[in-house]
Amino acid sequence: MVSRFGDALRNSALPLLAVRLSDEPLVVASVTACGYVPWLLFGLLGGAVADRVDQRRAMWAVDTVRGLLVAVFALAVGLGHASIPLLLALAFALTTLQTLFDNASTALLPSLVDRAALGGANARLMTGQQIAGGLLAAPLVPLLLTAGAFMPFAADASTFLVAAALVASLRIRPPERGPRPPGSTLRTEIGAGLRALWGDRTLRATCQATLLCNIGMGALIATMALHVTRWLGVGNAGYAAAMTAYSAGSITGGFVAQRLARRTGRVRALLVAGSVQTASLLLIGSVRHLAALVTGMLLLGAMNMVWNVNQVTLMQQRSPASMTGRIASAFRTSSTSGAPLGAILGGAAARLYGLNAPALLAAALFALAVTSLIPARKPDVPVVARADDVTTALGMR
Repeated sequence: MVSRFGDALRNSALPLLAVRLSDEPLVVASVTACGYVPWLLFGLLGGAVADRVDQRRAMWAVDTVRGLLVAVFALAVGLGHASIPLLLALAFALTTLQTLFDNASTALLPSLVDRAALGGANARLMTGQQIAGGLLAAPLVPLLLTAGAFMPFAADASTFLVAAALVASLRIRPPERGPRPPGSTLRTEIGAGLRALWGDRTLRATCQATLLCNIGMGALIATMALHVTRWLGVGNAGYAAAMTAYSAGSITGGFVAQRLARRTGRVRALLVAGSVQTASLLLIGSVRHLAALVTGMLLLGAMNMVWNVNQVTLMQQRSPASMTGRIASAFRTSSTSGAPLGAILGGAAARLYGLNAPALLAAALFALAVTSLIPARKPDVPVVARADDVTTALGMR
């Protein structure tokens, strides 16, 4: 939560700093794009490394390095040495390190709580992160900027270091891992993680559905400002209302995600979440009224949190401890690739068919996602692969 608070400060300040340094839209957009590229390049590698190392140590070491990098950057901004190449380098380096941190974090959580409690733990984590990053940090950015352009980055550096100290203070036993087979390499271990993900029908269907959803969300997010300010004509105030509704919905969804899963099972909870999101996107894209936008964004945020909590928990419960990092990285890398593709499709749809077309495109993609999950629907029993399944996945006999 502390680290997410700092991330929100930095992510809000980086584009504003980029606009001060360049008025070229493509250059400014490239700063954001650097947040996606490392996941595509190093996401699988980060998962394989996370399964090899002590995940707690990896997490606090990564946050310490990130804290120092952002501190140096804050100093450069304060001394007037900021530049677009420096912004690009920082965004790329931080996200590259994040590929190890996030995969290690996903793999570490089952060592902290019983598997039956993973849903509640994920809901608390994600809700806390949304409160810290979505509600508390955003109003502080203008105040920090009045004290100096370097202040949001200095604050972010301190949150990284505090987060590192908190993780380092954990006293847990690392998960037991069997010896790696002779000749095992990171490449073969990455391949084993991909095969394990593909071999589990439920996880495979969930990954495919999440990819479709991310394409849809990419299309919506990339064109949301145009949708609100031009198609609806409600200006910046309407945009702020939509984003606030989404954040409020996300927090609400954090409180209901686990309750819904207990009643329906995790896969059915995903089906419910996807169906409600489809209806929300249809409302946003077809009704030209601010109330429809706010209602749609509220429901979209709530069901997005329900989806994320249950998707991550399902992955943790169905992954063997020795492969959680690799399966998580395979899942993330596959599904994250949809966001930049969606942004391109959203821009093209808005240009060709109207500014509300990206929301309707997103609704169609969410409907496909729900359909793709139906074959995987079955009783949700927390499953960890048996020893012989792990042996097969690792390519051993």
